[in-house]
Amino acid sequence: MKKFIENLQFITHDIDRLTHIEQAQLACEAGAKWIQYRCLIKDDDALLVDINAIAEICDDWGATLIVTNHIHLNGKADIQGFHIEDMDADFIAIREQLGEAITIGGSSNTVEGLIRLAAEGVDYAGCGPFSVTTTKPNNSPLLGVEGYKNIVGILKEKEINLPVLAVGGVTLNDVESLMETGIFGIAASSAINKAENMKEAYQDFYNKLN
Repeated sequence: MKKFIENLQFITHDIDRLTHIEQAQLACEAGAKWIQYRCLIKDDDALLVDINAIAEICDDWGATLIVTNHIHLNGKADIQGFHIEDMDADFIAIREQLGEAITIGGSSNTVEGLIRLAAEGVDYAGCGPFSVTTTKPNNSPLLGVEGYKNIVGILKEKEINLPVLAVGGVTLNDVESLMETGIFGIAASSAINKAENMKEAYQDFYNKLN
């Protein structure tokens, strides 16, 4: 089942100045069609408070809601999909658990990982880190523009049609050169939610991509 995948994916994050709900609201007001809720520090009850509030926002604005990990919450809120950060996860088993209607994304640092994700049926993949990022710990080598060029080339040679998004330290100034590699899109967090004007920052990214 082919899913809608947005080429600019906004990821909420634990920051002091804005709650996850406020980040989702501002992003949707700016035109976001894809919100990835990423919170790894709350218990299930608190997660569901956030998720239900963000689901209502996404419904109001016609945005897709993806939740990072926490697949055990499937069916407990209006969630369209899950992004699994565990690069060793069994996505065949996850698909069996979640069903075909749920969008599933995975993460990888290498082209070999992306090939496995495609073979196991994910709908899209985040690949990085592009550059230095403080959003989450990542000790993998930085890919840079040349890394994505290489990855896109290999996937094309193998006729693997997997939407791959660059993630990890992407700034507005990087978008044009990254898209020239043939990458599907960008996933961004701190470059947007830590900007002085979050709505303007989102729209600047969107305009660069579209």
